[in-house]
Amino acid sequence: MEKIRIVTDSSSDITALDMIDFAFAPMKVITKEREFCDDTSLDVSEMVSFLLKYKGRSQSSCPNVTEWLNAFEGAERIICITITSGMSGSFNSASAAARQYESEGRGRVFVLDSLSAGPEITLITRRVAELIQEGLSFDEICDRTREYAKTTGLVFMLKSLKNFANNGRISPIVAKIVGIAGICIVGRASDEGTLEPMQKCRGERRALIAICDELASRGVTSGRISIGHCNNEAGANTLAGMLRERFNSVDIEIHPMRGLCSFYAEDGGVLVGYERR
Repeated sequence: MEKIRIVTDSSSDITALDMIDFAFAPMKVITKEREFCDDTSLDVSEMVSFLLKYKGRSQSSCPNVTEWLNAFEGAERIICITITSGMSGSFNSASAAARQYESEGRGRVFVLDSLSAGPEITLITRRVAELIQEGLSFDEICDRTREYAKTTGLVFMLKSLKNFANNGRISPIVAKIVGIAGICIVGRASDEGTLEPMQKCRGERRALIAICDELASRGVTSGRISIGHCNNEAGANTLAGMLRERFNSVDIEIHPMRGLCSFYAEDGGVLVGYERR
């Protein structure tokens, strides 16, 4: 059986996998005052608290080629999964590292642009781990990973757009309205890998209902659902209960998001990765 390593950037929210060779390349959150590296030493709650009070510009930074190469080091077969190229240069950087790694004869690297973030990457990563444990060849795993990624999706609920405004992605006026009016934004990852707002909901419960409706419209009837949250375990549990009532056979896991996803989701945000059957 081929020895295969899974490598992701830190948008996967995974830092280790049982019985699987795994490594991740950390993203960074950068402000004029502080820089936060999304590794295992990051205090995510402290970062979120800092950003809530911070009024200057903030941005995320993807792993560079050297950081990807460090994550690849020593492995002969690598499955690499990155955050969507629609939001980050992580895929391009990982692809450049893969070309260098292969040109030096150090191993083979398959790089997948997830066209998503957070819990959807969590699902893809865990599926790859299962395929490795099944003893499939490297090429078979690459093929099945491509196909599996076509059956997954991402929806989200955001209670704040402050960080999106601070890094220039949306108007500060729009972000302020969302924050003051108690509006939650519900959206999804598009097929092109961009994040699309769909609805403005007044209050969390209406937003969670909208997420359930969106999953139903996307053909969810069973399968796995991964819920990531930023300081909102109660909301994640409420959503999980709604989903179990609505769909007969869903397998749900809930996890706190790490730094990069918490930066974009912000305090109270919830991201949902799902399988379509």
